[in-house]
Amino acid sequence: MSSKPSVKPRARAAKRRSRATPLPAAAAHRSAATPWLRRFALGFLTLVAVSAACVLFWATRSGERGNQLVALNLSGEETDAEIVELFQEHGLVSSPRLFRVYFSVFGFGVRVASGPHVFRAGLSARELVQRLGRMPARPVLPVVLPEGLTFRQISERLEQREICSAAEFNRAVQDRALLSQLALTGPSAEGYLFPATYRLGVDSEPRAIVRQLVAEARKRLVRLDDRLQGAFVRLAEQRQWGEREVLTLASIVERETAAAEERPMIASVFFNRLDDPDFRPARMLQSDPTAAYGCAVLEPRPPSCEGYNGKVTREMVRDAGNPFNTYRHAGLPPGPIGNPGEDALLAVLSPAKTDYLYFVADGKGRHRFSRTFDEHRRAITEPTP
Repeated sequence: MSSKPSVKPRARAAKRRSRATPLPAAAAHRSAATPWLRRFALGFLTLVAVSAACVLFWATRSGERGNQLVALNLSGEETDAEIVELFQEHGLVSSPRLFRVYFSVFGFGVRVASGPHVFRAGLSARELVQRLGRMPARPVLPVVLPEGLTFRQISERLEQREICSAAEFNRAVQDRALLSQLALTGPSAEGYLFPATYRLGVDSEPRAIVRQLVAEARKRLVRLDDRLQGAFVRLAEQRQWGEREVLTLASIVERETAAAEERPMIASVFFNRLDDPDFRPARMLQSDPTAAYGCAVLEPRPPSCEGYNGKVTREMVRDAGNPFNTYRHAGLPPGPIGNPGEDALLAVLSPAKTDYLYFVADGKGRHRFSRTFDEHRRAITEPTP
């Protein structure tokens, strides 16, 4: 009985593998299109990356900086288009389209800070956005505030450093609501803007700067009171003075002399004029800087201040219409005439014990002190040894 030759499994497997299974037409088309799609996607992503890199590079480039600041008061609700329009109107952006792309894409999530801002032509797009949002990444600069400056002089320094506009700082210093929050009773924060070196962010909120300077003043006053073991309490008991009166007299002492060693003696002269029953005119401090201060800050300016250029005139010291003029108004002026440093404050809190009632500049940076008016007249006319 004949039998069919057996087919080996290996041969059957080889035969099955030799049978080609055709791909569906759609699958074949997709397979052919895949390389093209990959190339397109890669090209598109490369284009996007290059474009983004170009925008970022442009956004970090600063233009030619001018000297004029641009002050803008923003509500914080402006759209991207409105911000671009404002910047274009004031010449702050060289390419409004690129800035809008940068602000919309890379500034996404940056909230425009409401309130006054300062910008300068030539800032890069990144710097503009940092200021718009008052971001922590914006530059922080050292600002030196010397002793004796008035709030208006401080505002000019802050504007020069692009911390805030001078006008907005002056407005904040006299803001009644802010003064009430800081427990300041005068018409301004003058006297409480403590002279020191501060590190401040460019385009800062003016009220925040006022708060910082006042906080520094209060910290220094507490430190001095601790050092002198209750000097403020003694002045309160003896004269019914608070910190405002101390700051007022210290500001006068500060402006009268630049020599630290003379300040306790200058302070003693003013205390003697307030206390001596025989001094005439009674309780008149007779300080030139007080009359000058009224001319510098009062609005409208008293008539005697017409043409004032920093030099006190006879018309100024005779003018009773200037409330700060201590030649015509007894006692302390209405408030500080500047912002005193620690040495002047220390001189008022711990004055020298003298019987001097007069002093006059000796032309060499110091003063000659006298007990009587006759001595004072001789000190004025006789040459300094």
